[in-house]
Amino acid sequence: MPSILENFSLKNLNTFGVEAIARWYVEINSEHDLQVLLTDAKWFDTERLVIGGGSNMLFTRDFNGLVIRVNIKGIEYVVKGTEVYLKAGGGEVWNDLVNYAVDHNFAGMENLSLIPGSVGASPIQNIGAYGVEIKDIFYECRAFEIETGTIKIFNLNDCVFSYRDSIFKTQFKGKFIITQVTYKLSTLQNINTSYGAINEELLKRQISTPSVKDISQVVSHIRISKLPDPSTIGNAGSFFKNPIIEHERFLILKSEFPDIVGFKIDETRFKLAAGWLIEQCGWKGMVFGNTGTWKNQALVIVNHGQATGLEIFNFSHKIIESVKSKFGIILDREVNII
Repeated sequence: MPSILENFSLKNLNTFGVEAIARWYVEINSEHDLQVLLTDAKWFDTERLVIGGGSNMLFTRDFNGLVIRVNIKGIEYVVKGTEVYLKAGGGEVWNDLVNYAVDHNFAGMENLSLIPGSVGASPIQNIGAYGVEIKDIFYECRAFEIETGTIKIFNLNDCVFSYRDSIFKTQFKGKFIITQVTYKLSTLQNINTSYGAINEELLKRQISTPSVKDISQVVSHIRISKLPDPSTIGNAGSFFKNPIIEHERFLILKSEFPDIVGFKIDETRFKLAAGWLIEQCGWKGMVFGNTGTWKNQALVIVNHGQATGLEIFNFSHKIIESVKSKFGIILDREVNII
């Protein structure tokens, strides 16, 4: 049986660095650990919370239940022709896996460099950045079903991926724990430079034929220039989702706000830049008590030292109300609120 700790501080296990106490805490290092733990009748009716890197959550209270930290490790791959099947344990640090792929010259992950969090969380959130999402490279994952104590395999279609969403956040929320993920990469240099800032930085570096490593380094440079390092100032990256609206509504907003930033998704929908909306409402770089928005990116809320989770949550509510008042757009939080 894995060791169960009581009244455990989660401050160092969430990237906001806010204090929260777990009534019970356990670290899981294998699928067997999960089976032993969750077939114990003691935990059947106990509230549970699964965490990885703690990079996409905000604790607004203590957790009066069992916090399960997935720490299952291991990386391996199989090459079939030009296809690479890269498999990693759910507890691996996401950026470590990206670096592994880049070092082996496997294409597909490089645009997702420096995203905080764990491998196991990547399909849940359908993480994405700079023109690439997990759904673009996902092959399958192994997931422990809490109710039955069995392992199930989910393929790309099973996961029902959409923007920052998957079946693990909707129909199967709280029902599965992802233990391993396999990604489908390539030995071919299938470089994606669709995101404008990447091309601008490549031009500055006088790189005309970029490699996987070049893209990873450029993306890392862009992220560092815009986003704060969670190890030095508490944050969870982008706090809000970019809102998606109908084409007709975008045209109406465009007529009123000619500089509005939006990206065409398809013939009927546009994605708005939440950071731009927030900045237009005057929130960029705002300090509000112990919290505020990041000076270089209004989409990021930071902990300036001693902020509580509730303080950060209330601050985010003020931003939501402000954007709603000015643009009629309701922002959704990307961060999970506990």
